[in-house]
Amino acid sequence: MEKTIQEKLEKVPDYRRGNAIKHILADVLMIALLTFITNGDSYAAMRIFGETHEKKLREFLELPHGIPSQDTFEHIFAGINPKALSSVLRECIGDIKATALNSGFGRLLVGIDGKTLRGSKGSGKKAGHIVSAFASQLRLVLGEVATDEKSNEITAIPKLIEMFCQKGMVITIDAMGTQTDIAKAIIGKEADYVLSVKKNQPTLFNDISIAMESLEFEATKAVKTAMKEAGLYRRTSEKGHGRYEVRECYLCWDVSLLSTAHEWKGISGFGMIVSRREKLNKTVTIPVINREYFVFSLEVTNASEMLHIKRSHWAIENNLHWSLDVIFKEDASRVRTDDAPENLNILRKEAYQLLRSDSSVKGSVKSKLYRCSQNLDYALFILGVK
Repeated sequence: MEKTIQEKLEKVPDYRRGNAIKHILADVLMIALLTFITNGDSYAAMRIFGETHEKKLREFLELPHGIPSQDTFEHIFAGINPKALSSVLRECIGDIKATALNSGFGRLLVGIDGKTLRGSKGSGKKAGHIVSAFASQLRLVLGEVATDEKSNEITAIPKLIEMFCQKGMVITIDAMGTQTDIAKAIIGKEADYVLSVKKNQPTLFNDISIAMESLEFEATKAVKTAMKEAGLYRRTSEKGHGRYEVRECYLCWDVSLLSTAHEWKGISGFGMIVSRREKLNKTVTIPVINREYFVFSLEVTNASEMLHIKRSHWAIENNLHWSLDVIFKEDASRVRTDDAPENLNILRKEAYQLLRSDSSVKGSVKSKLYRCSQNLDYALFILGVK
């Protein structure tokens, strides 16, 4: 039976010791999560929310000493173990593959990307950086690992893969994570990868760019037709947001063209996506052309699916990270003490998922957030409180 959010939060280990503990940890976490769900974004907001709705909260929380002070919220979140909090909230990951397949998603696409907590930077303290895994079709966070800075994503990604990766998943990572050890870790979990290639892997980048640009240059209309029939070429176009974009995908299965192919565990092919964007207006504009190279381990795929996989990767940036910054105001947060920035990031992502998954009303995450701010009963419904 699926546990409620409250039941999950009751399992978060309490790091506090001694007889001076006044407030129950699960109560504090529930108030904080409800604050985020109702458009609050600070320790002060948590206290105000608690005091405003104390009578209602006592129907399902114990609150033996009333509502915690602002300083108490700050102290508690600074000391909670983020790994323990994340583990409790992500305990459903074991069934995620089955859920996806039963929902008709086929391959479960999981993007891995990092986000800097800009507001956590202080005097003598670098901004925190969180690397998250996001199942794009389900809009579900599968795990997160904190690093000291962006360059340490390389060491964080294998830890993240160990946490959630399962057979049948397709893991997509930008060029920072395109490392032989990471490819090996993914294959070791019986999953597949699609990894972007840039100049941080110079030999691989040069081999792919030479092979792909030669193919693009020689690809006449007849050649593209033949490649399309073989699943090696696909062209899409779309208009929107004041621009026109054409995307072409070229694939190649001949990894012997890559001098370092033997170093990449499970590699089965490589490819290139050429995107051309131009503004839709009356003036003549020069198209912006971008070429993105990648390697993959999928034994069966085609250019059409690869366009979909590559576009799905950016769901973590366009959906999750955008929502955290714009809707939940994460970049404006000045929380800096110890593990508090990471803990609040975990709760914001949980709030995002809860709002995103609710189908009782139509609307965006932002509109549901506003509805919660105006209707506490709806907010409690979102959290599964009876």
